[in-house]
Amino acid sequence: MNDQELIEGLKNNNQQAFRFLVERYQDLVVSTCFTFLRDRDDAHDIAQEVFIEVYKSIGRFRQDAAISTWLYRIAANKSLNFLRRHNNRWLFIPLEKLFGNEVAEKKLTEPDFTKSEDKEHEFDIRIRMMHKAIDKLPESQKTAFTLHKFNYLPYKEVAEIMETSLPAVESLIHRAKKKIQSELIRMIEKQTP
Repeated sequence: MNDQELIEGLKNNNQQAFRFLVERYQDLVVSTCFTFLRDRDDAHDIAQEVFIEVYKSIGRFRQDAAISTWLYRIAANKSLNFLRRHNNRWLFIPLEKLFGNEVAEKKLTEPDFTKSEDKEHEFDIRIRMMHKAIDKLPESQKTAFTLHKFNYLPYKEVAEIMETSLPAVESLIHRAKKKIQSELIRMIEKQTP
């Protein structure tokens, strides 16, 4: 069943088409939700909400984008809504991966501790710092940054999901990286004696 047949089946309330949609796109939706939420149970719960939303609103699907793009958009929006209601938890990945050596040179790389509890403590501090920095981003920057950096989506696909232009996405991600870098450097310098 191709996407066009799938959409027609969904519009005709075909239960087999709905099962096929879930089977085909469940991994994509769950992984998108997990990227935002970083909790497997929450990701599965929100993924169910995504599919329920698709079932309820398939009549409004304009078909000007791929169904996967529509699913990404719904998953991102539902995940962001969940985060607004539940403490704005965010994914933490090594800072060097996000920003390269510029931030690493500002002493944000993991120190070489000999005790494992010292490493865990430092890692916890880095996670909190990253959460705080990302939480300060405007929602559009958070969304573009998260979809690109954590879901590894190309700018073009992020633009389709966010229903904006490619240059706008490039600008959002660039500004997000700069703001996060500045905030992390400010926090580090504040801690340095």
